[in-house]
Amino acid sequence: MDAATTTRCADEGTRSRIPSEPSPDARLVRRTLAEIAPVADKVTSYFYALLFVRHPELRAMFPPAMDTQRDRLLKALLTAAEHLDNAPVLTDYLQNLGRGHRKYGTQAAHYPAVGEALIGALIQYATTTWDEETEAAWVRTYTTISQIMIDAAAEDERRAPSCWRAEVVSHDLRTPDVAVITLRPDQPYPFLAGQYTTLETPWWPRVWRHYSFASAPRPDGLLSLHVKAVPAGWVSQALVHHARPGDALRLGPPAGSMTVDHSTDSGLLCLGGGTGIAPIKALVEDVAEHGDRRPVEVFYGARSGHDLYDIDTMMRLQQTFPWLSVRPVTEDQGRLPEAVGRYGPWNEYDAYLSGPLGMIRSGVHALRGAGIPAERIRHDSLEDLVTVAHP
Repeated sequence: MDAATTTRCADEGTRSRIPSEPSPDARLVRRTLAEIAPVADKVTSYFYALLFVRHPELRAMFPPAMDTQRDRLLKALLTAAEHLDNAPVLTDYLQNLGRGHRKYGTQAAHYPAVGEALIGALIQYATTTWDEETEAAWVRTYTTISQIMIDAAAEDERRAPSCWRAEVVSHDLRTPDVAVITLRPDQPYPFLAGQYTTLETPWWPRVWRHYSFASAPRPDGLLSLHVKAVPAGWVSQALVHHARPGDALRLGPPAGSMTVDHSTDSGLLCLGGGTGIAPIKALVEDVAEHGDRRPVEVFYGARSGHDLYDIDTMMRLQQTFPWLSVRPVTEDQGRLPEAVGRYGPWNEYDAYLSGPLGMIRSGVHALRGAGIPAERIRHDSLEDLVTVAHP
């Protein structure tokens, strides 16, 4: 299951925590972002060109084929800048980035080089709005962004490795393009149900992708992932069609906050689309392990019954736990969010969404309409959140 940094905010929820009047720096930064949006691809290309020409030693930290990197680094910086006035979301997002970037070999000394390339690219393409005041705002913004990431990396270095080696111990091909993969890390890997990892394969060095854990932490320390091979997906294709027991992978640190709050007894409403069922299954196991008796309602969506590759596991869990209800939903029965609307009420539930971006977007809308407050809707990533909030 692809994922990125997890947040519990939805569209209106995020905006409600942003001050009604943006700060002067935020106003200038957003004005720049609006100007460069139509030429984002050119800004990205120019950014990397500046970075590698001025600092060629940094090129080795990136994948050999930059088309797989695309706009990831620049998009992360611009996403952070967009949320300049939303301190809780911004800080959580950047701390995860700072910890995650350790696996690339990123050092504090590298951040000024990235900042120079960022400012240079903005100067080149924000020709209408750029002035001394705007440049000063961006310098202050980047200084804040980079310092949060540097501090998070330094703190993480004192207690955790930059990455873990993990051996594939089993590879179960559930459908022609979905595999359930079990890994044994070389040292304890602390994580929470609902979180995700970044993963690198030996076939594509320095190309990392996000996958959610498909189980709660296990006594034997093994990790389970659900991977769908997507067209042109280098890492997913390798994991589904080439990985075998004995292969060695690398894992970045766990991240994400789509986790269960065990201090409450609210019900859980879980929507899992495709391999998005992986972290939902982990959440169910987590509730069971804590001895909770709160209701958990799972809607498991897929294109067809054949694509409900983990339905047997979910139905066994339903038979085991009387507080769990699992409802499979296929496209001939309607879209997943629409199916959820046929049940309820859900206003006393915490909601969890995992799956394709389109499902998350429509699911957030449907759940808000069903009366679930935005702060109780949790889903996968800040980048997805930005897309949901700004269609």
